[in-house]
Amino acid sequence: MSGAYAVREAVGEDDLEKCFAVRRAVFVEEQGVPRELEYDTYDSTAVHVLAVRADGVPLGTGRLLHGEDATGRTGADTSVGSLGRLAVTGDARGLGVGAALVRAIEDAARERGLAAVDLHAQTHALGFYERLGYAAYGGEFPDAGMPHRAMRRAL
Repeated sequence: MSGAYAVREAVGEDDLEKCFAVRRAVFVEEQGVPRELEYDTYDSTAVHVLAVRADGVPLGTGRLLHGEDATGRTGADTSVGSLGRLAVTGDARGLGVGAALVRAIEDAARERGLAAVDLHAQTHALGFYERLGYAAYGGEFPDAGMPHRAMRRAL
């Protein structure tokens, strides 16, 4: 597979369906997250980012919650966004797609005037986020049956 891809904010139903297809493949099918936990009401108001190959095949996605939607994950701080649902297809791992998606979400947060981004990382992914400048805080907690830690990066 070629390493050529683009990362952009998702626009329109076709892009959104590509985001959902990646999440379905990674979280529901690969990791066994129940479908009813994977999709939520925040999907309609979140900023979604999408990584696509030149031929339009989706490689990865992530989303940013901001404003009131993010307060349940940011300690009620509306100046902090919440990065979540970051997923990269199996055949695209190792190409830098995940890091590019995180940077695109941070750009979207800056454009909306946010001061920092929080996320809930699966514990096996802590090193990935640490390399991108995130610092863990608080204890480990379960989410969808998997251990997670909260992390934050100032923008």
